Amino acid sequence: MVPAAGGGRRFGGPVPKQYLDLAGKPVIQHTLERLLTIEPAGLVVVIAADDVHWQRLPGAEDPRILVARGGAERADSVRAGLAALAGRAAATDLVLVHDVVRPCVTEADIRALLAVADYPGGALLAAPVSDTLKRVDDNGVVVGTEPRAGLWAALTPQLGRYAVLVAALAQAQQSGCEFTDEAAALEAAGYSPRVVPGRRDNLKITRPEDLALAAAVLASQEAE
Repeated sequence: MVPAAGGGRRFGGPVPKQYLDLAGKPVIQHTLERLLTIEPAGLVVVIAADDVHWQRLPGAEDPRILVARGGAERADSVRAGLAALAGRAAATDLVLVHDVVRPCVTEADIRALLAVADYPGGALLAAPVSDTLKRVDDNGVVVGTEPRAGLWAALTPQLGRYAVLVAALAQAQQSGCEFTDEAAALEAAGYSPRVVPGRRDNLKITRPEDLALAAAVLASQEAE
């Protein structure tokens, strides 16, 4: 599943960042092509209700892709994607959720994640935190330095069994808590997702300068 309903408020501009050009293709096209390399049973793309860009994509009519309409927040879109799978996915089927603006994920990392699919608490790609982390107050003043031992930065894809994800996201909604990733929802539901080390170049395009970084990563990966 690819939640792609976000407007990219931090990025700015009239075109959502997932549709911006990256090395000759829209960001979202790179992402979908990467995910389709593992030949999934299907791919759900959750787009905004007012999306006018999707139908212009070369792969918009790909029969392997199911399109759903999402909501204002990521959790809303993931719930919409799970709802679209009702009647299609079995309770124990694996669902991978991947950020649309992570176009540099590798097939090897996805397969490494799938290799731990039997782990009952779900799993996610992640990378150890290497930067020093500062806690800052509302005035931009440092109030503390966080120990980074044991800290990992969550990446995507993240995976869980269909019924488990449905229940965890429903529980989060009922409790009034909206999480920024699926692993956090699983944690709140009592599960302990497993971390699978992922490549650091599986970057998330959040700001304009990230496009150039992603282009460099794609070029480097092609040369490997």
